[in-house]
Amino acid sequence: MNLPNKLTMFRMCMVPVFLVLLCVPLPMSDTVLRIVTAAVFGSVSLTDMIDGKIARKYNLITDFGKFMDPLADKVLVISAMLGILVKYDYLRPVFVWAAAIVIFREFAVTSVRMICANKSGIVIAAAWLGKVKTTTQMVCIVAVLLEPVILPFQPFTEWHLLSYITIAAMTIMTLWSGIDYLRIYWPHIAATK
Repeated sequence: MNLPNKLTMFRMCMVPVFLVLLCVPLPMSDTVLRIVTAAVFGSVSLTDMIDGKIARKYNLITDFGKFMDPLADKVLVISAMLGILVKYDYLRPVFVWAAAIVIFREFAVTSVRMICANKSGIVIAAAWLGKVKTTTQMVCIVAVLLEPVILPFQPFTEWHLLSYITIAAMTIMTLWSGIDYLRIYWPHIAATK
């Protein structure tokens, strides 16, 4: 359990804290609550970048880290999306489809990783496209949380323009990276038949 893996486990443990801030009615103004929730989510998300840099710089890359790091990202992002669906009903008609695509992609890629690990002994590390996808997901979640606070103008407070733009970017990157994973690792899956 080296430092990068401890940061990964910290990220997993912070998911319930984030969800309490997002979903439980607390005695704070909406503005303060949105800022605190986004700050917690953003700082926990940054541990993803930090643990990877430490692991590469000090040669602390482990199979546990290769598997758990992306899984921790998935748990954090999926939990945030479900919390957003519960909390922000104005986004629900569009966000539910984006969340469904993200969740399906995450389970599909995790399944591919498990099959490759079990049958071929291959541990699939996160690809650059997967990292871009994760970044767009995290940016989208922060944008949804902070849009009314940082952009108090009609296109953002009434039409939620920033939220919809980041939802679209997140959905496109999620689909693209999912298709890319399946394309690259399909030969390993096909070989296990």
